[in-house]
Amino acid sequence: MPLADIPLFPLSAVLFPGGPLNLRIFERRYIDLVRDCSRSDSGFGVCLILEGREVGEPAVPAAIGTLARITDFCTLPDGLLGISAEGGERFQVATTRVRSDGLMHGEVRFWPDEPNVAIPAEHCLLAMILERLVAQIGGALAKVERARFDDASWVGFRLAELLPLAQPEKQHLLQMTDPLQRLAQLQHYVPRFQRA
Repeated sequence: MPLADIPLFPLSAVLFPGGPLNLRIFERRYIDLVRDCSRSDSGFGVCLILEGREVGEPAVPAAIGTLARITDFCTLPDGLLGISAEGGERFQVATTRVRSDGLMHGEVRFWPDEPNVAIPAEHCLLAMILERLVAQIGGALAKVERARFDDASWVGFRLAELLPLAQPEKQHLLQMTDPLQRLAQLQHYVPRFQRA
């Protein structure tokens, strides 16, 4: 698969395919990134920060990330630019470079979408937990068609973003390529959130 050159936005959070992302944009390099992505109708890569911070010097990003596509803009109450984006394809970073304006770019190889796999009986509890979480949270997730709760990949990604896991655990789940293995890992995490 050929490499693609995309701008990278290292964050102290993990974005999953199909997941929501809301950002306050105030650094010049990221205002330019948003403008360029809007003009070319392209996305930007979100990678978990392994070392460094979101502001200031370029951070060290994880090698696996998710393409974000901007879906909406707004002016926030503090006057800053706010954007909403949605997670798309996952990718692996081959090389990175930092432009003179401090914006990081990566040569990335996109991963194929995961196959649509039905949730096996041993992981049905996870779909039920997700349905309960979605009923409590409401919003856009509450409006998805019922069939999504039978898709191992979709359920795994939604639980991974909604459960209060540590960011390295979320990154591990993002990097897994088998939706059933991801569900097995989530099944291992779930007891820690159940009330005694």
